Amino acid sequence: MTDDAYLFLLGDVSAPLGVPPAAVGDLACMETPAVRAWLEAQKSTPTSPRLRLLPPEETGAIPEGAERLPVPLSDEELSRVRHHLTPEPLAQVEQKLLAYRDCSDGRDSLIGRALAAGVPPHRIVELTGVDPATVTEAARG
Repeated sequence: MTDDAYLFLLGDVSAPLGVPPAAVGDLACMETPAVRAWLEAQKSTPTSPRLRLLPPEETGAIPEGAERLPVPLSDEELSRVRHHLTPEPLAQVEQKLLAYRDCSDGRDSLIGRALAAGVPPHRIVELTGVDPATVTEAARG
């Protein structure tokens, strides 16, 4: 297994392999001279229906002989690629997990601000559903 994601060109555009980079949104690697030169050498474009992207753990599925290029992706970009490859029922659950992560990020600082503003600890427990010990710990900060 490699640590790089791979851009590659499919021979058969109907094959359900990889994700078109354009479907993932902006990817920094698509603007690099290396990717531009590779696309030009392949007589392809960033929006070609043949162009696909796979995360590192899936690159073994790239067909033998397919033109390919390793590309670095940020954690956020890699997460988007993986999300697009996930079956819809799982993708919905993943979206909920991401929303949870996003709303719980900075929880302790928010609790600290609430305490500093005068919100009583028992009310924070009622509003957030967090354990009273979490509120106490955030107060110690």
